[in-house]
Amino acid sequence: MTLVIQSQCIDVKDGICTTSCPVDCIYEGERMFYIHPTECIECGMCETICPVDAIRYDDELDADNAIFAQINREVFLDTNGELDEPGGWYKGSDPVPDHPRLADYARREPTTQDT
Repeated sequence: MTLVIQSQCIDVKDGICTTSCPVDCIYEGERMFYIHPTECIECGMCETICPVDAIRYDDELDADNAIFAQINREVFLDTNGELDEPGGWYKGSDPVPDHPRLADYARREPTTQDT
């Protein structure tokens, strides 16, 4: 099982999940955060602290959010289609470019990030 960040995170970007992650596998994107599928140790700390209830194990995703398992993986693919292993997120890192599918989601008033 892999932890996945779902649509509830789009344009919210609270960032508290990044402070609870012991392996820094949660990366900031332009409109949301993403969990790297192989860096994550599946401890569930982020799931318990997410203020918008956006984090679930991939086998717990509802039909509306099932695509986010694919989105969270594909955002880390390099130009050759291979999974990039960036080695952990840190405050001040450049945002990961958002997955193109996020353009399908209406923009919400963004909240400030506290990471």
